[in-house]
Amino acid sequence: MCVTCGCSDDNAKITHPQTGEVVVVDSDNNQHHTHTLPDGTIINHSHDQDKIKDASIHAKIHHTTISLEQNILAKNDLIAAQNRGWFKGRNILALNLVSSPGSGKTTLLTRTINDLKNKLTISVIEGDQETINDAQKIEATGCKVIQINTGTGCHLDALMVEKGLQQLNPSLDSVVMIENVGNLVCPALFDLGEQAKVAIISITEGEDKPIKYPHIFRASNVMIITKIDLLPYVQFDVAKCIGYAREVNPNIQIFQVSALTGEGLNDWYQWLAMEVNHQL
Repeated sequence: MCVTCGCSDDNAKITHPQTGEVVVVDSDNNQHHTHTLPDGTIINHSHDQDKIKDASIHAKIHHTTISLEQNILAKNDLIAAQNRGWFKGRNILALNLVSSPGSGKTTLLTRTINDLKNKLTISVIEGDQETINDAQKIEATGCKVIQINTGTGCHLDALMVEKGLQQLNPSLDSVVMIENVGNLVCPALFDLGEQAKVAIISITEGEDKPIKYPHIFRASNVMIITKIDLLPYVQFDVAKCIGYAREVNPNIQIFQVSALTGEGLNDWYQWLAMEVNHQL
């Protein structure tokens, strides 16, 4: 059981949509795994169990104060740092796409890949609890994709991404899009080694999402408001949504797009191109 968010620690599985090959991600704390350095050197090692600080519990007579101090994310942060170095050594821009279910992440991602396939090399790590449906949609664009199914888990973690990268083998000087499991809570806590988090919210959701789930928007570099072609038909106050987002994160960059009509996508693409150039 994940003590951070309460989700199961069942092993995730990685699926190649084209071949059907399945690789299980062993979540054992002492798992041996491999890193390939930028010079091609391969290192095999294992992490000590959790490297988590002991919890300290303090009780006082008449007023019992319990202080639990655990760095429960220490193991994840260590692997995330290794992932970040792996990306940097290969000039890969890694983006972590986060949202609630049904926001239009996959639709936006497939439109982005199709529109930019002649300009950027993009590959995808697709995260869902079950099925390879979204990975198959991504595969239809012609880009490389790996599906990670988390089972009862509600988010991707750095170890899953590390194993996914070994299977994906993205190109040098490219972009890796990590489509996280639909959830606005836990992905805010788990660093995957990405360059930036991109929070996606659709106008079919409430405009107050940024203040209801402030941690994910505070942790994100970008917010994309999707499905703006539906604005005439739903009650969604764009100005309020942007105001709430700026309230929790004054530096967040905001784009308004429709993956259906293409409106606003050029601004998103220009930001993406600038980030790629900066990475290189």
